[in-house]
Amino acid sequence: MTKTSVREEKRVLETYRGMLLNKKEQVLAGLGIKFDTLAKMGRVAEEDQAQLSHDEFVSLRLNSLDYVQLRLITEALDRINSGDYGVCLGCETQIPAKRLQALPWARYCVACQDRAGSDNDSEPGDVRPRPN
Repeated sequence: MTKTSVREEKRVLETYRGMLLNKKEQVLAGLGIKFDTLAKMGRVAEEDQAQLSHDEFVSLRLNSLDYVQLRLITEALDRINSGDYGVCLGCETQIPAKRLQALPWARYCVACQDRAGSDNDSEPGDVRPRPN
């Protein structure tokens, strides 16, 4: 690799790192707001309990999705630090830049993600061949 291409690669990785850190900050801020909202609700009248239980269920589900995204972001930052960022965990090919720009925490190329059958980047062991 030439000095220019090494510098360009470092610049690109720093761009992705910045995108990931921004998203991490957004997710953490969102979690804080959700917890504050739940804490401020306090005791409610008995007739409002069903609605509150439903709201808490929805909030917990959203929080769990946020935690999954937070884990994916953290893993992507770890891959940047280890030099493995942008390499598909399924087939070990380069993940296209267009996919990384849209989903900087992507662990798989589109083909492997399709085989995994999930739109949020499944666990590495979930990559399965498609039935014929």
